[in-house]
Amino acid sequence: MNLKYAVIGYGFIGRRHVKTLKSFAESDCVAVCDINPLRLKEVKELYPEIAVYDNADQLFDKTDVDGVIIAANNNQHKDLVIKAARAGKHIICEKPVAMSVRDLDEMVAEVEKAGVTFTVHQQRRFDKDFRSVKECYDQKMVGDIYIIKSSLYGFNGNMHDWHVFKEEGGGMLYDWGVHLIDQILYMVNSRLISVYADIRNVINKEVDDYFKIILRFENRVTAEIELGTYILSDRPNWFERHWYVGGNKGSMYADKFDPSGKIVRTTRLLENVPGDQEKSTASYGPTRSFGIPEPGLLIVEDIPQVDCEQMDYFTNYFKAIKGEEEFLVKIPEVRRVLSVMEACWKSARTMKSVDFE
Repeated sequence: MNLKYAVIGYGFIGRRHVKTLKSFAESDCVAVCDINPLRLKEVKELYPEIAVYDNADQLFDKTDVDGVIIAANNNQHKDLVIKAARAGKHIICEKPVAMSVRDLDEMVAEVEKAGVTFTVHQQRRFDKDFRSVKECYDQKMVGDIYIIKSSLYGFNGNMHDWHVFKEEGGGMLYDWGVHLIDQILYMVNSRLISVYADIRNVINKEVDDYFKIILRFENRVTAEIELGTYILSDRPNWFERHWYVGGNKGSMYADKFDPSGKIVRTTRLLENVPGDQEKSTASYGPTRSFGIPEPGLLIVEDIPQVDCEQMDYFTNYFKAIKGEEEFLVKIPEVRRVLSVMEACWKSARTMKSVDFE
């Protein structure tokens, strides 16, 4: 079965989607739609066999495709998903799937009416750094986990292309926050009790470029997500992914998208006993509670290595289309992510924590 797809939006991610569709035996990209004539010229130069359109209505009217990947600007997702559904096409939509939960519910109603499949390209569920942390969490490698920290920092300050425009759905919460929140919700299988967020415009005047999000779950796990496009350091690998996981039997840290890090444990703990204690500075560091551990107190282990890549998203997708598996990314899951994002905006506006589920 060779499925024919069109890609709407030939920007950075749209270009990748065309290559991906052509790399799978189950699919081909036969049409591209974009409003930029220079981009359509590029398509014809690279792929003479692909039909090009500058209007989505023409694409649906004139091209016989089984499905469509929507990779246009965020504010266009709703209209394009509805048009694709009414045209009877299977749909993969880029993240964020919609600008609001209300918009997504309207999209889902049209999809269900049309009887087509609908999923979202949350491919960072297959990032190696995330999967390594998820394996640590799932296997309780550091015991009962109480804190998960996920962070990503940049030095440019500004963003690219339409992401600097609020009306286009720009800003870092919609661009990266949707991924980082999705990773935490996919990993922590528990009711989310509360959401707190600080969202700021540090460099950019129109859209957010910094956020800190604190998610508190019923299972007593707290997740902290921080992203900034202008948080500077000269430390090695600072401008990459960072994770920290704390449990009652150790900790895990991982840096970089292709992660390096360690699981760290102690050979013993300080005994909580009353009475006089040895007072020499050799028995503790600058303070009695926080200082330099004595040799041999800390032991380290390698972090779990997980064999995965973002292309696994499409491996799952094509199996799901054939009925061999379920879609990994389900619409109720992305709806929950959108709900968290809306709670983040409310929390940032009111400067208060928001009760969630």
